[in-house]
Amino acid sequence: MNTLYEVQQLLKRFGIFVYLGERLLDLEIMEAEIKDLYFSSLIDKEDLHKALSIIRNEINIEKNRKKSGEENGK
Repeated sequence: MNTLYEVQQLLKRFGIFVYLGERLLDLEIMEAEIKDLYFSSLIDKEDLHKALSIIRNEINIEKNRKKSGEENGK
């Protein structure tokens, strides 16, 4: 697992589809769902860590993108 798409496919295997229309919220919900899958013993620790790393990286990218947009808009 190396991409957000692959994380989405992992969630999809368990019938979890996340789309709220706002990327940052989507990522935060995905993070919570991945943790729930792990605590329910449905995914292993390796998948948990890989998925969380990918999601958190995407969250940082999104926050930086929003921050840059706010700075450019002022």
